[in-house]
Amino acid sequence: MSFDPHTASALGVERRRARAELKASIAHGRVHILELFDSAEGTTDPVVGGLRVAWFLGSIPGMGATKISRVLERTGVLPTATLRGLRVRQRSALRREIVALFRHYYSHLRGQLVIIVGPSGVGKGSIARWILENHDNFALSVSATTRAPRAGEHSGDHYFFVSEDEFDAMVRDDELLEWALVHKQFRYGTPQFALELQLDAGINVILEIDIQGARAARRKIRHSLTVFVEPPSFDELERRLVGRGTEDTPERLRRLRTARAELKTSGRWDALVTNHDVAEAGQSIVDLAHASIEARAFKE
Repeated sequence: MSFDPHTASALGVERRRARAELKASIAHGRVHILELFDSAEGTTDPVVGGLRVAWFLGSIPGMGATKISRVLERTGVLPTATLRGLRVRQRSALRREIVALFRHYYSHLRGQLVIIVGPSGVGKGSIARWILENHDNFALSVSATTRAPRAGEHSGDHYFFVSEDEFDAMVRDDELLEWALVHKQFRYGTPQFALELQLDAGINVILEIDIQGARAARRKIRHSLTVFVEPPSFDELERRLVGRGTEDTPERLRRLRTARAELKTSGRWDALVTNHDVAEAGQSIVDLAHASIEARAFKE
């Protein structure tokens, strides 16, 4: 096949133009850098696969020459290496760096972590269910637990069912946002890795949790939104606890004492929602989540 310099030149111009458009899309967040990086390994697109790593990193806002050089040094990647041409270890090391860069520079493209707190009986679970049933881009955080699965429960859907040794390892390796011993019997905790993956995918994650756990979780997750749900009145809270009939009198009185203390913290959280009506409260929390994401986009 003969070489046609005019065709080769036109092809070169076309690819340079496509490369420039891709870099601009990366810079403006129109392309998800994690998805782009993951797709490059097996792509047949010469523009994506042939994009040099240094150029790719340089397209990310805030990444200057010094920062790029440090990333390349830490990952053992040459500046001339392409996204498709990375070795296995290089790809793994560079992906960890890109995850961190995405979470820092493109936080407005991540989902919103919504931490719902409030006294027992206020309706946190009902509100969370309403949100999940009426808004597609919300999911409930899945906890890890040392208790055995009940009938119909599947690991990963309802809980991550783990052994005591596995839970010990998760605590030791700081893999949990928070954890607690419930009823002096089983431990429950929130795995950070799974939650972060959902946020990276742009999913808004609801974490329904107690006050102690909420404090721990919001220290670890950047841009979390903590919403305190309060009852219309303390008398109404007591009525709801009596009405659901799941606790005996001593337990109900204990929960009411705890609720009084929890209600005093209502002004210390990011937002306060009164649960007059489940749908109204749920929509208020959804609106707060969207507003939080928009605020991040404005800042960045």
